[in-house]
Amino acid sequence: MGRFVVGIVGNFNLINDEYPAYAAGKMNCDALSKVSNVIPIIVPSSPEFTTVDELISMCDGFLFTGGRPNVHPSNYGVEATAAHGDFDRDRDALTLPLIKRAVSIGLPIFGICRGFQEIAVAMGATLHPEIRELDGRMNHRMPPDGTLEEKFAIRHEVTFRSDGIFSKILGSDRIETNTLHGQGIADAGDRLIIDGWASDGTPEALYVKDAPGYTYSVQWHPEWNAENDPISTRLFEAFGEAVRNYGNAQ
Repeated sequence: MGRFVVGIVGNFNLINDEYPAYAAGKMNCDALSKVSNVIPIIVPSSPEFTTVDELISMCDGFLFTGGRPNVHPSNYGVEATAAHGDFDRDRDALTLPLIKRAVSIGLPIFGICRGFQEIAVAMGATLHPEIRELDGRMNHRMPPDGTLEEKFAIRHEVTFRSDGIFSKILGSDRIETNTLHGQGIADAGDRLIIDGWASDGTPEALYVKDAPGYTYSVQWHPEWNAENDPISTRLFEAFGEAVRNYGNAQ
């Protein structure tokens, strides 16, 4: 049997500010193919092209990646303001029901940055529009200037529960990560287990309570240098194992 398939929900982009396209970062594809040992496929981020049922039948797992637009606050009962930034309502319309369905049937999902927030919102959480404006919080946003290496450089510590899932996967209850996000979880609700925090208290790692499958998600970007960074490697290896276990059971 060949490798199993993981769908990457692509982001809508304008190439050269005029040509509409759906795209996913090469580093996401590299991490899935070379570390998780699965086949990555890019899924257009709109329900115009496919249904949740069709995607579930095609894929053995899903990676929900980062993206510049934020989850629209109407999805967690809040009125949109300028502080909430830009949105992609089509991506919301596809990913939120897809996450709910995947969680319910145990299909593995892995959320990164915006994907972390999508999974949180799909499970009933609310978000802060701009965490750097909260008392005692640091600026978690991507540096506006510099090379990719500088933008994805290590910037803060994340601490996990000593007896939690992430400590077991990563072999440590304290790591150093990059950070490239503006929003963060406000109220986690009843379905999420927050398992890791930045030093300022911002939630950085989560999973869905009592979910039958892999739902581990992180607020940082482990896809950066995933082949060579031991923490990132362990996360993507764990996801790949979950995908294979799910696929072999079907």
